[in-house]
Amino acid sequence: MLVVDAANVVGARADGWWKDRPGAARRLHEELLVADLPQDEIVLVLEGQAKQGVKAGRDAHVRCVHAARDGDRTIVEQAQAAAEAGRQVTVVSADRALQARVAACGALAVGPVWLLDRLG
Repeated sequence: MLVVDAANVVGARADGWWKDRPGAARRLHEELLVADLPQDEIVLVLEGQAKQGVKAGRDAHVRCVHAARDGDRTIVEQAQAAAEAGRQVTVVSADRALQARVAACGALAVGPVWLLDRLG
């Protein structure tokens, strides 16, 4: 399972995302739908205005989760639940504190460049 911190991945591109957060979230979601990634499930975690760009729920192998409060808490919850179920989990985020939290759950943490390189 791949858990994506959408705010960090979108923020890693200097493409004007801050002018249209919902649009940036939608573009990332669309890229994940067609990406050739080894994980069988991708969880895209959205927070704030970005939630307006993609409805919560499953679309093929991509599941969009809207954070009730902060995205970090939701990312940790998703990673921990999957790890406890025996799944291999990779979390994409540039946030070092978040990376440490998910590593404590047994997840592998990688930065946004890892994902962006695979999205092309």
